[in-house]
Amino acid sequence: MRCALAVPALALVAAGCVSAPRTPARGDLIRGILASTVQLRSEREGGIRRAASGVVVAVDRASRRAWIVTAKHFVDPPSRQQLFVRLPGRASVGGASVVFVSREYDLAILEAVDLDVVAVRLKTMVHLGDNIMVVAFPWGQRFTVVGGLVSQIGAPMTGQILVEGPARMVSASVSYGSSGGGIFDGETGELVGIVEGYRTAKVAIPEMKEHVLEMPVAGETNVVPAETILKVIGEAGLGDFIPRP
Repeated sequence: MRCALAVPALALVAAGCVSAPRTPARGDLIRGILASTVQLRSEREGGIRRAASGVVVAVDRASRRAWIVTAKHFVDPPSRQQLFVRLPGRASVGGASVVFVSREYDLAILEAVDLDVVAVRLKTMVHLGDNIMVVAFPWGQRFTVVGGLVSQIGAPMTGQILVEGPARMVSASVSYGSSGGGIFDGETGELVGIVEGYRTAKVAIPEMKEHVLEMPVAGETNVVPAETILKVIGEAGLGDFIPRP
């Protein structure tokens, strides 16, 4: 009887000796995320300007090119506009161009050269309640880091309660300029998706009845999941330039 009990005990001791993957320190995690994050601006005819955010998903060191994923609605229609990209904390601004637009999803890929960036790693499967961070440039201003949770899984309606799959909604609140911003795993810094948009509510001001404001609804931020981003990267022919496990 004593021998039978000793074997499981030894197994437990051995399992306890296996070191778990090290979680990056918070500062290192944020710095790693910012190395893959960019601010985007579009200037169109008639003085029309747009702001958005983006994430570097592929890099070719030989040609010094980098490819950035962002929301398609930021560049639509893609003609007759100038695109500019800026890194967090940098004053200098560089140019970018649209190289691929998805017909099916709200995704576009931009190309820029001579950027000191790192391609992000993608995480295609998440769990409900996972901690996430949204890093974006609301209103075209300085970047912000907003925490939240995975609040909805993008899975087909099967009658089952699914708690794992691609992210479809997160609880972090965002605003204009955050479209295309990266949604990162709060523990590893991997990309679980980008901001597609957010639900708004119309708010009337009693003193100004002719004006109605559309305010973001807290906690209802829609996501283009990493699974879809990976598919579009492949369609764009950039599969050879993404980070490998």
